[in-house]
Amino acid sequence: MHWHHENKTLSDHFAAAAVKTLRFVGDKFFGERYASRAIVLETVAAVPGMVGSMHNHLLSLRRMKHDNGLVRMLMDEAENERMHLMTFVEVGKPTLLERMMITATQVAFLGFFSLAYTFNKRTAHRFIGLLEEEAVRSYTHYLDAIDAGKVENVDAPQIAKEYWKLKDDAKLRDVVLAVRADEAEHRDVNHGCADKLDQVIAQRREEKRQRKIAQQAKKPVPGYEKVEKAAQATLRRAAKIGPKP
Repeated sequence: MHWHHENKTLSDHFAAAAVKTLRFVGDKFFGERYASRAIVLETVAAVPGMVGSMHNHLLSLRRMKHDNGLVRMLMDEAENERMHLMTFVEVGKPTLLERMMITATQVAFLGFFSLAYTFNKRTAHRFIGLLEEEAVRSYTHYLDAIDAGKVENVDAPQIAKEYWKLKDDAKLRDVVLAVRADEAEHRDVNHGCADKLDQVIAQRREEKRQRKIAQQAKKPVPGYEKVEKAAQATLRRAAKIGPKP
């Protein structure tokens, strides 16, 4: 369940730093109020899938090429995250202050992620993959708190029972387990998208390098034309002089 991507490139480290900043803010603001933390987390997590699906939908239209299922996959991710939010709203009952914070966070993150996805799709997917790693870790802490008796294991909301097809006597712990499994899947999907884009970038660089090598091979050696002209002139002079009869 717990798997961490090894950051290799500069953009990986940038994405990791952004996620750590968000985690620090969340830890300071929410502490052990796990339901409230989940509400804000899911508000943010529901944005990338919709932004990515819209971007790739328009890209597919412009290029007149099939998207290979990426648009539907990202839309499903956004819908799944939205259902997480609807579930934890029933559990956490956010206050007016928290609702205002949710709105502000969503607006700010929508602008940030839209720009990020437009200019560097790879880093955007890596960022979400790392964010989902934090989500898995956060829900694991939530489960630990439930098991330790710090959080009451209340009945699961009806919306959760219907969405995940849980048993009638399902509890909060069952919901958190289901949500954590979803987040682990989103983590793998987004890291996979970033890795695939890595391969595309590497392939393009290699093709560019090969074209450069081919172009250089076609260029004459510096000074070759002068040497060739001198050689031809020498041959002409030799032909004029010729052997004496």
